[in-house]
Formats: sequence, structure tokens, C-alpha cells
Amino acid sequence: MSDTNYVTQENFDKLQVDLHRLKSVDRPAASAAIAEAREKGDLKENAEYDAAKEAQGLLEARINYLEGVVSTARILDETTIDTSRVSILTKVTLLNLSTKKTVTYQIVSENEADLKQGKISVTSPIGKGLLGKVKGDIAEVSVPAGILKFEVKGISI
Repeated sequence: MSDTNYVTQENFDKLQVDLHRLKSVDRPAASAAIAEAREKGDLKENAEYDAAKEAQGLLEARINYLEGVVSTARILDETTIDTSRVSILTKVTLLNLSTKKTVTYQIVSENEADLKQGKISVTSPIGKGLLGKVKGDIAEVSVPAGILKFEVKGISI
């Protein structure tokens, strides 16, 4: 995981808390579950042991993933964001030229993307298509459904 992960301080803190919990609470619990299942007899026919080992493998994969994200994180300061152009952490108000509907999205890192909250990833087709645009620009975004045209109505924090 060599790519830089752009995150807010709030998201970085959440990642660290989650990682700490996985290492200090969930990892010992997984080890205890394996030990308990091991005591129940023959490991070849012990479904509980197999399930505990699989859960431990998933837990270790999640820990490794979070460690990679935290180690490559670059914390962005919202006070230094330039709102003259669309960039990561900016909120962009767009007019969909085909439907005439206005939407507002915040451009965030992949880890923070949540469409229900209006946060789209900087690496998504729309996020990529909007980067660098200024107020009044028309962004043509290629998505699986075709080409979408958006007019940038406003950029803010």
C-alpha cells in the first residue's frame, strides 16, 4: 500500500482508535476463542476451531489493512484548502445539465467516501472529472451509464 491516503484529522483519529481496539481487544479475544475451541477435541472435525481460525485470519487482514492506511496517511488541514478550484475536501455544488437537478458533494479520500452523506471519492469517475474545475466550468464525466455533464455552481469548505 504505497499510495498516499488523504484523510482529515477526525478520520485519522477514528482509524487509530479502530486499529487500537482491534489489536488490544479483538485480537486477544480471537486467540482465546481458538484456545477454547482447541480444548474441545480433535481439530480435524472441529468446526468451531475452523471458524475461530477463519475469524482470526479476517481480523489480521483488517489490522494489516488499517496499519497500511495509517502509515501512508497524509492529514489534510481544512483551513489551508483553496476554494477557487475543486480539490479534495471541497464541497462542490453542481447542476446536472440533463436533469436540471442541483446536488452538492464533498470530495474526500476513498476511505471517507459515503454517498448517503454526500461524500464522494476523489478517485471515483465524478470525483476525477471535477478535480481542478472552477466555478462556471462544465465537467463532462464518463460513467458506466454514459457521459454526464455538470456545471460547477459553487465551491466551498
